[in-house]
Parts: sequence; C-alpha cells; structure tokens
Amino acid sequence: MRADDRHDQSALAALLRGLHLDPPLLIGLFTLAAIGLVVLYSAGGEEASLLVRQLIRLALAFGVLLLFAQVSMPVLSRWTPWIYAAGVGLLIAVLVMGEMGKGAQRWLDLGLFRFQPSEMMKLAVPMMVAWYFADRPLPPRFLEVVLAGVLVAVPMLLIARQPDLGTALLVGAAGFFAIYLAGIRWRLLLGLGAAAVAALPVLWHFMHDYQRRRVLTFLNPESDPLGSGYHIIQSKIAIGSGGFYGKGWLNGTQSQLEFLPERHTDFIFAVYGEEFGFLGAITLLIIYLSLILRGLYIAVNAQDTYSRLLAGSLSLTFFVYLFVNTGMVTGLLPVVGVPLPLVSYGGTSMVTLMAAFGMLMSINSHRRLLPH
Repeated sequence: MRADDRHDQSALAALLRGLHLDPPLLIGLFTLAAIGLVVLYSAGGEEASLLVRQLIRLALAFGVLLLFAQVSMPVLSRWTPWIYAAGVGLLIAVLVMGEMGKGAQRWLDLGLFRFQPSEMMKLAVPMMVAWYFADRPLPPRFLEVVLAGVLVAVPMLLIARQPDLGTALLVGAAGFFAIYLAGIRWRLLLGLGAAAVAALPVLWHFMHDYQRRRVLTFLNPESDPLGSGYHIIQSKIAIGSGGFYGKGWLNGTQSQLEFLPERHTDFIFAVYGEEFGFLGAITLLIIYLSLILRGLYIAVNAQDTYSRLLAGSLSLTFFVYLFVNTGMVTGLLPVVGVPLPLVSYGGTSMVTLMAAFGMLMSINSHRRLLPH
C-alpha cells in the first residue's frame, strides 16, 4: 500500500472518530439504504420522484444519526425523564386533538409539519427504563420490575388507543428488552408470560374489528382470498415465485403488474424476494444480522448500566422490526403495518431508527474516550 493511501485511510479514520461514527454500523446502514433505493425504484413503478423523496428522507435521517452520535450518555441520561414525560404528554394530546388519517388518530399538526409522537416513544421508553435501573442494584426486585412495567405500559396503552397496534407492540418490546436485560429472574419472567397469555381474551375484547380480522386472516388467509387475505396470498406468491436466484431486477410480475398491494411500503420484502430470490433474501438478512450483532457487541462493552441496557434494547428492537415485517409478508405473523427497516418507503420510522443507531455510535465512541 502506498504512503498516500495509508495517509488517506488514517485521515478518514480520524474523521470518523472525531464525528463519533462507528465504521461497521455506518457501512451496514449505507448498504441497506442503497439496497432500499434499488428495490424502491422497482416497487414504485420506476417512478423517479419517489426515489428523490426517499433520498431526501435518507439525508435527513443520516443527519439525525450524526446529531445523536455527538450526544454523550451522561447528557442523554439527564434529559431522559423529561423526554419521556414530554412524549407521554404528546400522546395524550394526540388523543385529545390529534389529526385523523386512515381511520386512526396518530398525528399532531405543528403548523410547519405533522408529527407522530408514538415514534419518539420507541426511543423514550427504553431510555426511561434504562434510566430507572441505572442507579439500582441488579437484578431488580419484584416491585422495581412492576414499576418499570408501568413505565412501559402507559405509553403502550395510549398508542394502542389511537389505534396503532404495530407501534404499540414495538414500544412494548423495546421496554421489555430493557427490563429483561436488567436481569429479571426466570420465575418472574415465566409469571409475566403466563399473565400475558391469560390477558389474551381481554385484549381480543378491546381490539377493533379490523384488528380481529387481521388475526383471523393470519390463521386462515384463504378464507377471504379477495378481501382481507389478499395481501398475504399475493405476498407469498411473489416470494415463492422468486425461486433461488429471483426473476431479476424490474422483472417481478406480482409487483410490476400491481397484484401486490403496499409493495413500496410494508410489503417491499415480497418485491425484493421475487426479484432477487432466496439468495438475495439471505444476503439481506445477513446484513441485518451483522448490524444487530454489532449493536449487541456495543451493549456488552458499554461502561455503565444506562448505556448497556439502552444499547441492548435498541439492538433487539431493531431485530423485532425485521422479524415482524418478514414474518408478516411471509404469512408467519398477522399484518400489523411494520415497515422493513431502511428499505420500505417512509420517513418517520427511518428517522427514529437512525436516531437509535446514532445513540449506539455515541455509546461506543464515547466509551473509548473515558480514562482506563
């Protein structure tokens, strides 16, 4: 290697360190974003304007990542209770005066833009649970677990009331992971699992009709092939028809002939599977897995309880995003409207995810700056 090349590489490494960016995470995120743009161009009917809007969202999301990477964990920890309280207050405001859209009341109109407070709770809830356990001896006692559960349940129930079951489940998962990583005992964990199973009839009673139909469709999509089961059936046809190598970019019949609904948002994985096949799907899942493992590595090496619980819960929540979306489009889970991270078209969820990765980078980079 020439001296000039070594100098350029060391300068780039110094720049990344100065900006508190983690190269493995950054490479994985850029790779996912690039794949997303390629698939979106096909899924969106080769519409250039859709690609431009997604590029703008990506630029904003990476800007948010850069911003959060600069914030040290002590600073973030001090602000955590206020962020959580503000988020809960905004969720209450949504129920009182939020805007309706597609049968749900999820948005606040702030004049210049509309804001979905439930998205910020995907970060605020694990932050709050991590803050709550930060100065307490671990594993937590029963009462402490109950209080942490209340911190998770309040925003989760407020989001479910909008109704937004998909986001409520993601917020609940993020909070649960933070509690689990704090060292919850197996007996208590089994008890909570039994309580959750016992609560299923109550949950069914309070679910909306369309949510019940989604569950019934998941159990038997062929019962209504032209109605509620249409999405699942067409998605499975698209993925299955891709075979091992796929039909090739822009050559997917289910997507190009518009048999597949929501193909550029929630069901974009079906478009990808049809065009790039089993081999492409495995490659994409490996990229996701590498990001998750890197996040867990950062969590294991974090130097304080707050950082460790936050990094672990954010990494595992990212896994839940992936698991729910791929399970949904392959018919293994009910349809709950969870996008494929950094690949599906959209902005709010992408910004939230990039903020989470910015926190992970901050945890990793600021750890190195601490004296040994």
